[in-house]
Amino acid sequence: MAYRKIEQYDENTTSGLMINYKEVLNLIGEDAEREGLQKTPERLAKAMQFLTQGYQLDAKAIINSAKFHEPVNEMILVKDIEIYSMCEHHMLPFFGKAHVAYIPNEWITGLSKIARVVDVFARRLQVQERLTVEIMNAIKETLNPLGVAVVIEAKHMCMMMRGVQKQNSSTTTSAFSGEFEKNSSRNEFLKLISNDLH
Repeated sequence: MAYRKIEQYDENTTSGLMINYKEVLNLIGEDAEREGLQKTPERLAKAMQFLTQGYQLDAKAIINSAKFHEPVNEMILVKDIEIYSMCEHHMLPFFGKAHVAYIPNEWITGLSKIARVVDVFARRLQVQERLTVEIMNAIKETLNPLGVAVVIEAKHMCMMMRGVQKQNSSTTTSAFSGEFEKNSSRNEFLKLISNDLH
């Protein structure tokens, strides 16, 4: 049986993006009709839809799809969640890791749902500062936990490839609510994400 890749994209969106990407190629001095670039507008159109699929997803619905009553109130931490996002200022990638914790208040969600919530907001045009807060708020508003903590560490291609061109710089953002606004819980969280417990 021959290999067949199945992809689904909105035809109108794909068509509109292709027209514009072809124009971009011509405007920067390329020949959009040369062999190596003939399919590039289509590839770009599909890639952009994939990279921004978060606009079509609902973080709260994802959490609620696996929401369980559990009488636990100890910290749950999912760390080292890979993040790939697009800076809204230059539409260049930024990438890194997210560490997300919450202290349940009788309700928990599936561990994979935490990673999916990160993707919902990362797969949009973003700034890291807003991304951090959006992840925290989605968990806070859906599970009503005693506290939520989010830390994101990322490298930004808009700083590495252009502008100041600082290849070794990274950016850390954090957002804390509830119990994590207290030093004891916050310090425990920060210690856990700093340690290699494997």
